[in-house]
Amino acid sequence: MVAFYTNKKVVFLLATLCCLLWGSSYPAIKNGYALFHIADGDIPGKLLFAGYRFAIAGILLLLLAKIRGCSLTQLMPGQPKQLVILGLSQTAVQYTLFYIGLAHTTGVNGSIMNATQTFFSVLLAHYLYNNDKLSINKSIGCLVGFMGVAIVNINGLGDFTFTLMGDGFIVMSAFLISAASIYGKRISAAMDATMMTGYQLTIGGVVMLVAGYLLGGSIRVESGTACMVLLYLVLISSVSFALWSQLLKYNKVGVLAPFNFLIPVAGVLLSALFLGEKMLEWRYAIALVLVCAGIGMVNRQAWRPSSR
Repeated sequence: MVAFYTNKKVVFLLATLCCLLWGSSYPAIKNGYALFHIADGDIPGKLLFAGYRFAIAGILLLLLAKIRGCSLTQLMPGQPKQLVILGLSQTAVQYTLFYIGLAHTTGVNGSIMNATQTFFSVLLAHYLYNNDKLSINKSIGCLVGFMGVAIVNINGLGDFTFTLMGDGFIVMSAFLISAASIYGKRISAAMDATMMTGYQLTIGGVVMLVAGYLLGGSIRVESGTACMVLLYLVLISSVSFALWSQLLKYNKVGVLAPFNFLIPVAGVLLSALFLGEKMLEWRYAIALVLVCAGIGMVNRQAWRPSSR
C-alpha cells in the first residue's frame, strides 16, 4: 500500500484527478443553486444542499470501507472525538464558509481565492513538520501567490474590492481546510483513510442538514438535471476526498501541494465554459500566472515522498 501511494506516477495521476474534480465543483455548485432554486441570501437552503451532498458521499464511503473489511464500530479510545472534530472543521464549518462565499462572488474569483489553501498548507507544515520547513523559494512563492490573490480583486487603478461574505469567506474556508487536512493526516496514521473520510463527511453533512432545517431551510427538486448535479457533487466528494486522504497519509504535505495549481485553473476555465463568466480580463490572467508561479516556487524541491 505504501509503495503504491508513494509511486510518482500514481501520485501524479490521482492528485491531478482530485484537483480537476475540485476545480469542476465551482460551476457545479453555482448551477446547483439555480436548479434547486436557492437564492444568494438563502443560507439555510445552502446548508441543506451541502448537507445532502456530504452526508450521501460519507455514507457511500463507509459502505465501501465496510465492503473492504473495515470494522466501522471498533474505534480506539479518542478516535470518535477526533472524527467529530474533523467532521465539524473540514466539512461542516469549512464548507458552510465555502458555499456562502461562493454565492457572493464569481466562480472565477472563488477558484483563484481558494488557491490560498496551498500557501496556508505550506506555512502550517513549516511549524508542524521538521522535514517540511520554509525555504527562500517557499517564502517568495507564498508572497507571489498572495499577490495574485490580491490582483484578482482589483477592478481598476486604485479600486480594490474585497467582500467579507464572498472573497473573505472563501479565504477563511481555504485556511480551515488546510489545517483540517493536516489534522486528518495525523488521524489517518492509525485509521483506514476511506473510513475516516466517510465518517467526517457523514458527521459534517448531518450537522449541516440539522442546522439547515432548524433555520427553516428548504430546497425544491424539479428536474432530473438537478439530481444529476447533486449526484456529480456527491461523487466529487466521495472520490476526491478518499483519494486525497490516502495520498496525504503516505506523502509529505509538500509533495501534494504543487497539484493544487490545477484547482484555480480548472475552476476558471470551467466557470467560463459553463457559467459564461469572463476569464479574459487582464486581472484574471495575471492572477492565475502569479498563483501558479507561486505554487511552483513553493514546491520546486518538494517531490520527496515519505511515509511520515
